[in-house]
Amino acid sequence: MGVYNFDEIIDRRGTGTMKYDALESLFGSADLTPLWIADMEFAVCPEISNALRNRFEHPVYGYAMTPDSYWQSIMRWLDRRHGLKVHREDLAFVPGIVRGIAYVVNFFTDKGDKVVIQPPVYHPFRLIPEGNGRIVVNNNLLAGDDENYYRMDLEGLERIFATEHPKLMILCNPHNPAGVQWDVETLRKVASLARRYGVLVISDEIHGDLMLFGKKHIPFASVSDDAAAVSISFGAPSKTFNIAGLASSWMYIPNDEIRKPFYQWMEANEFSVPGFTATIGTEAAYNYGEPWLEEMLSYLEGNVEAVEQFCAEHMPDIIPVRPQASFLIWLDCRKLGLSQKELVDTFVKKAELALNDGSMFGPGGEGFMRLNIGMARSELIKALKQLKKAITVPAVI
Repeated sequence: MGVYNFDEIIDRRGTGTMKYDALESLFGSADLTPLWIADMEFAVCPEISNALRNRFEHPVYGYAMTPDSYWQSIMRWLDRRHGLKVHREDLAFVPGIVRGIAYVVNFFTDKGDKVVIQPPVYHPFRLIPEGNGRIVVNNNLLAGDDENYYRMDLEGLERIFATEHPKLMILCNPHNPAGVQWDVETLRKVASLARRYGVLVISDEIHGDLMLFGKKHIPFASVSDDAAAVSISFGAPSKTFNIAGLASSWMYIPNDEIRKPFYQWMEANEFSVPGFTATIGTEAAYNYGEPWLEEMLSYLEGNVEAVEQFCAEHMPDIIPVRPQASFLIWLDCRKLGLSQKELVDTFVKKAELALNDGSMFGPGGEGFMRLNIGMARSELIKALKQLKKAITVPAVI
C-alpha cells in the first residue's frame, strides 16, 4: 500500500479547468467523461501544495526574484534522473513549452522558411509554424516493431534536409501521442543529419520524466557532440507533477552561438522571467516530489495494464499501443472499420467520452484516438465499459 491515494476521485468541475469546462464548446456536450487534454486527475504532491500555501499566507504578492535554488533544483533533477549534467548558463525559464517553441520559431526562422515535423505528432508542432507564416514539411513516421510502434524515416529525413533546406526540425522525445522513447542510434543519426545540413532541432522532452516499465529517457542533447551543437531542448515539471497551471518550463541550450543571442532576446522581451508560483512549485517538485512520482508511475503502469486487459477481453478490435512514457495511450481503432467521423461520434455521442481525435495529430492519425489514463482506475474502467457498450452491435433477430 502506497503513501499517496491515486484512487481518490476529485470533482474538478467549476474550477475553470479546461479539461472539464471546455467540454461543451469543444465536444458539444458537458456531460462527457474527459479523457483528452494532457493533465491528470491526481491530487498534486502535498509538498508542492504546502510550499505554495506557505507562500500565499504572506499578504503581499509582489515582483519576485528568481532564486539560484530554482536553477539548482533543475540541474540536480536532470543529473539524478537522466544523467544529464548541465551548466547554469545553459538554462532559461520559459512560460510553457508551446510558447517556448513559438519563441524559437520566431527568432530563428523567417516567414516562408520550412520547419520539419514527424506526424502523427503533437498538433502544436504544426499549428505554431503555420500560424507564424512558416511552411511545415512532414516526414511521416513509419511502422515500427513489437517494441516501438513507430520508427523514424531517416532516409526521408535526409532527403528533406537536402532538397527542402529547412531551418528547423521539431522533435518529440518521448513521442506524443504514441509514447515512444527514441533510441540512441536514431537520435544520433538525426543529430548528425541536422548538423550536416545546418538544421536546428527543437527537442520537446516534456514527457521524459514519465518513463514506464523500466524504460529510460534519453535526452537528445546528450547523445553526441552533434546533438549538443544543434539542440534546443525543453522540459518541465508540469506533466510530471500535474502542475500545468503554474506555467513553469525550462529550456536547455549547450551551444553558445545559439544560446547567447536567443537568451538575450528572451530577456529583452521579458519572456524568461518566472513568477513566484512557478519557481516555488518547481523547486518543491524537483526537491521533494520523487517519492510521489515513483508511486504515481507505478499506478500508471497498472492503468496501462488494465486498458490492455480490458481491450483484449472485451474490445479486441481496439489495440492500445503500450506507451514507454507518459499517461497517454494511442488507441488503434482501425479494425472497427469506421470512418474518422464515425469513430469520433462513437466515442463522443455513443460512449459519452471525450478523447483526442487521432486525425488532429496529422497524417497517420486516422483510425486512432488518444486516451488519457491519468485518473482513478475505477473511473478508467467505467469509461472503458461505456466504450464497450457503444461499439457492441446488437444481434439482428
